[in-house]
Amino acid sequence: MTTLLDTLLNGLALGAVYALVALGFVVIFKASGVLNFAHGSLLLLGGYLVAVLHDDLGFAGALAVAVLATAAVAGALDRLLLQRGDPDPKAAHVQTIVTIGVDIVLVTDLARRIGGDLLTLGDPWGDAVTGLGPVTVADSRLAAIAVSTVVIAGVFALFRFTPWGLSLRAAAEDVEAAALMGVRLSRVRMLAWCLAGALAALAAVFLAAFPAPGLERTTGQIALKAFPAAILGGMASPPGALAGSLLIGLTEALVAGYQSELHVLGEGFGDVAPYAVMVVVLLVRPTGLFGAKGAVRV
Repeated sequence: MTTLLDTLLNGLALGAVYALVALGFVVIFKASGVLNFAHGSLLLLGGYLVAVLHDDLGFAGALAVAVLATAAVAGALDRLLLQRGDPDPKAAHVQTIVTIGVDIVLVTDLARRIGGDLLTLGDPWGDAVTGLGPVTVADSRLAAIAVSTVVIAGVFALFRFTPWGLSLRAAAEDVEAAALMGVRLSRVRMLAWCLAGALAALAAVFLAAFPAPGLERTTGQIALKAFPAAILGGMASPPGALAGSLLIGLTEALVAGYQSELHVLGEGFGDVAPYAVMVVVLLVRPTGLFGAKGAVRV
């Protein structure tokens, strides 16, 4: 029972962090129709900035700068590169391919800077742990759950109660109608990219915190585990991204916690488990857990 509780808490913490990343995928897709494959490199950029700045600025100051800088880079990527090409949503597939090139450039430069080092982010939790009854949980995991809950609630409030959120929902529903009603689509999508970049930088802190050894050049690849979460919930559904992230996080934690019982599936099954879950769910619901079938007029 203790192992199960420990595994569930770890899965919940992982799912909460994955939700930050998956929301980034979803908000960009809703605003521009682009699958942002540069999301992992943005996450790595945010973590790297915290790592190199925390000695001078302290953890809070470095995190603030990293979040703002990563948001600015993401917004500039959309405004200066993607929108200058062809901002038409019908060209989203071309822009998706462009993000692959951007990812390669950013990851290559950041990997060169990081090298083979493990960078610490100076987070205040360190390797401290807290006992919750029979279960011992890393403070970083508890912080991940608490912070992610607050941030995700704030993001949903932005969607629901702000003019930008209304514009985003209108653009996602019908781009042409939103433009005719005066919605500035270029601004809506740029702010969506900025928000996604900020969420990625924040997620990097918890992905590199204890019990992880630190930030390394492959940390950005963890963002790819949040991609199945976004697909599971439906690429245009923020609630679906949250549900999918929790499902993926719990699946990964359960597979890792009971690896000995699942040895017949191979030692590396935990790495592919999120994608296996995605395939199984999509076989039953091709549009995702919260996806809706689109109506096509013929």
